[in-house]
Parts: sequence; C-alpha cells; structure tokens
Amino acid sequence: QVQLVESGGGLVQAGGSLRLSCAASVRTFSSYVMGWFRQAPGKEREFVARISWSGGTTYYSDSVKGRFTISRDNAKNTVYLQMNSLKPEDTAVYYCAAGYRIAVYTYWGQGTQVTVSS
Repeated sequence: QVQLVESGGGLVQAGGSLRLSCAASVRTFSSYVMGWFRQAPGKEREFVARISWSGGTTYYSDSVKGRFTISRDNAKNTVYLQMNSLKPEDTAVYYCAAGYRIAVYTYWGQGTQVTVSS
C-alpha cells in the first residue's frame, strides 16, 4: 500500500509561482512512475506531468509545458511540481499519483487546492 500526501497548494496571483510536494510512504519509491494531475470545478481530471522512475524522463501536457517542472528526490520519497507563470486557468485541485508503469496509476493522493487570482 502506498500513501501519497500532497502539500504546497494555496492562493497566488496570476504570474506567481507555487511549489507542490508529494510525499510517499513506501520503501521502494524509485519503483514508481510519478504523475501530477488536476481537476478544476465542473471539469474532468486532466494529466499535468509525469516523471520516470529515476527522474531522467519527464513529460508535460501542452497547457503547462514551459511553465511547470516536475522533479523527484528518491532519497526523500518525494515528487515536486514547480509551477511558474501561473494563470487563472491553472486553478484546480492538484493530485499526485504513483504507478509501476507509465500512464497506469494505482495510487492517488487526496489533493491540494491551487487557486490563481487574476
């Protein structure tokens, strides 16, 4: 069983930055592909970014490419999402997820709210 706990959300003005963290309670964190997703009110959950087991490969949705950076620290069992140049349309609950395979996520966190004011 993997428990994921997100933190770092909050209220920020447009153009600002936030750094989300997701701490995993698991002994073999490096065995998991990690991803970030988000869900805005009234919308379906959407993919934001993912990072490979070692951190060597990352992938982003077009909507955040160039503004967000995903990274991981396997020694700390933590994945991060650095969000820069935030826009009001980035407002959502952000979730981290873990899976053994790319795009197959088995475990999910409870989410952290990000609100970007205009």
